[in-house]
Amino acid sequence: MDEQLRIILIIIVSVSIFGLLVFVFVKNYIRSKINQLVKEEKDKKSE
Repeated sequence: MDEQLRIILIIIVSVSIFGLLVFVFVKNYIRSKINQLVKEEKDKKSE
């Protein structure tokens, strides 16, 4: 029972860390894309 519990906890922690890394990566990517689009809109309006 202890071995199964340990394996389950390792899987849960690994998936949580992986999910957090993916979330941070996607969040930064989307933020940079939004900033790029906002900058392009400002450039269009200023012309």
